[in-house]
Amino acid sequence: MSEQRRDFIKGSAAVAALGAAGVSPGAWAAGSDKPEKEEVRIGFIPLTDCASVVMASVLGFDKKYGIKIVPSKEASWAGVRDKLVNGELDMAHVLYGLVYGVHLGIGGPKKDMAVLMTLNHNGQALSLSKALADKGAVDVASLAKVMATDKREYTFAQTFPTGTHAMWLYYWLASGGIDPMKDAKVITVPPPQMVANMRVGNMDGFSVGEPWNHRAIIDGIGVTAATSQDVWKDHPEKVLGTTGDFVAKYPNTARAVIMAVLEASRWIDAGLQNKVKMAETIAAKSYVNTSVDAINQRILGRYQNGLGKTWDDPNHMKFFSDGSVNFPYLSDGMWFLTQHKRWGLLKEHPDYLGVARKINQIELYKQAAAQLKVSVPKDAMRSSKLIDGVSWDGKDPAKYADSFKIRAA
Repeated sequence: MSEQRRDFIKGSAAVAALGAAGVSPGAWAAGSDKPEKEEVRIGFIPLTDCASVVMASVLGFDKKYGIKIVPSKEASWAGVRDKLVNGELDMAHVLYGLVYGVHLGIGGPKKDMAVLMTLNHNGQALSLSKALADKGAVDVASLAKVMATDKREYTFAQTFPTGTHAMWLYYWLASGGIDPMKDAKVITVPPPQMVANMRVGNMDGFSVGEPWNHRAIIDGIGVTAATSQDVWKDHPEKVLGTTGDFVAKYPNTARAVIMAVLEASRWIDAGLQNKVKMAETIAAKSYVNTSVDAINQRILGRYQNGLGKTWDDPNHMKFFSDGSVNFPYLSDGMWFLTQHKRWGLLKEHPDYLGVARKINQIELYKQAAAQLKVSVPKDAMRSSKLIDGVSWDGKDPAKYADSFKIRAA
């Protein structure tokens, strides 16, 4: 039995013990836990991993917890950031690293931010243009060879400078000996515009969430060179993010939203039929705006690389996975800080643990999880091994950040 699984079982036992003792898991409320703000505007970008927020609204889980979620389709991560900071949005389906970047003032105007829960693991990819694949670049090793022999400016796109896709792109390139700061030009492109930009030759590759990598294959303009789960199995991806001010002012609302989205996450991962229904729902113009087949294959773990290779990936996008997805691990947030330092976005080492403790709303999440009888881990740190064989456990973040051979000077 894995250490993580043992921790979850212990967490379940703790919740059960509370019930056996006659203590309501909702005893935190010290009075009414009625949501202070009942209508909650939640921004999302057209990506498959917006599904739990959308389905919480579509299936009415929001009403069950006394709130109304109003999903708000946004055009870019920069737009999501600005609307969170100025209060036009209450919350957002948002990049983990964007929240941390804004909190530290390296991803836009500095603002105290909060992560309420993790929305999904896995389900992003690194795509290369079909033209580059035709020259032999089909993975990071062959890409490095092509870049070394056919010298020119190579352009790769990510979706936000401090975001997850930038970090997956940098980590993946560096694992193959390519310095993303010196050997390539990296540009920022909003997710729904990736395929169109690839089609007109604006970049040689991109890092983005689904369904846009699979869409590039369907359209015959790109290949999947790696998945993000190849870079880090069960990596944290999108989070439910908001500001520190919102959590302070509306804690009951924040808890109610976590419960609604957590229940939607559990519903999505409950079975094949639910995933298919989810794909049919979010493919609509008002959400992701693409064909159902661009979404439903990879959500079921059925992958192809665009060059004839197909495989079933057990580590495809997960929204719940018995609750192991959603806990906002401190080590997950700290990892993004280590990469921000590695690539020069942070000039000095931050107080890694202190920042993560301030942003990740672990107690609020635990309260919501207890209400739904969703187990939580005993430890707010977890251990993972990434694509280059280096392990991350959150114990010495400064040493970890400085340990990489390829990093910003």
